[in-house]
Amino acid sequence: MALINCPECGKQVSIEAQTCPGCGYPIAEKQAQTQAAPPAGAPLPASQTQVLAEIRPSWWGFFWYLFFFWLIIPPIIAYFRRAATVLRIYPQRVTLERGLLSKSYQDINPKDIRSIDIDQSFLQRLVGIGTLTLSTAATVDAAEELRSIPDPKAVRDLILAQRGGQ
Repeated sequence: MALINCPECGKQVSIEAQTCPGCGYPIAEKQAQTQAAPPAGAPLPASQTQVLAEIRPSWWGFFWYLFFFWLIIPPIIAYFRRAATVLRIYPQRVTLERGLLSKSYQDINPKDIRSIDIDQSFLQRLVGIGTLTLSTAATVDAAEELRSIPDPKAVRDLILAQRGGQ
């Protein structure tokens, strides 16, 4: 029967003993762990290096992050789209400005406007907005569509008043 020194108290203990009789140190447990671990720097056997499964957290754990991401991004997009379109009505002209970084300016003479169309869905009628389409005589297919215009009938009446006032 082989003897080893107890790592705790240094006394001679049998390798078959469960604990050190002097201090109670668990010799058998520590002996099994040191035998199972390969020596430092030695390559691991292939059975220990094979990946059995790669586990990542579920997307359900990130549900609220994704949910609030979709609640935050659309208002930002809506803000920039709203800021990118401006319709100005002056006594002698109507101007349409589009874009944030690259700009497009259109001046329309109220007398050149052939028709002003208003399209409103049921929900748009409830909230008082609509799509205003300005068709001009300047070119064949020149129709400017302006979405989500508040009180489109009043805007149409104001443009028609400018056309009649000249």
